[in-house]
Amino acid sequence: MGLLDGLLGNASEVDITEVREELGPVLADGESVTKAYVLVRDMIVFTTARMIMVDKQGITGRKVEYHSIPYKSVTQFKVETAGRFDMESELKIYISGQSTPLEVNLTPECAMGVQQALASNLFK
Repeated sequence: MGLLDGLLGNASEVDITEVREELGPVLADGESVTKAYVLVRDMIVFTTARMIMVDKQGITGRKVEYHSIPYKSVTQFKVETAGRFDMESELKIYISGQSTPLEVNLTPECAMGVQQALASNLFK
């Protein structure tokens, strides 16, 4: 992730090896990480069974919230690509039973990767 992306709060793809180690205790038996994106300290993780939004809280980041979203709960998603003078793309994920979508800002390079990961897991 570039310094500018980190300062702007944009997500970028990370190596899943480190993510596997960090999320080992959270993953179910037989579940594995397929893609991961980091947003400063927070992460969006795609597994074989769900999407996990990892929210590291506080100054030290020791307190962590894991928001698991089963793929079957995602009703639709939108990706708005960056324009000529835009530096970010926006992802909106609509979840069954929630009135407002989850919104995530992505780098233009990651937007298509995140969209592909969602599509690959939703349209099996």
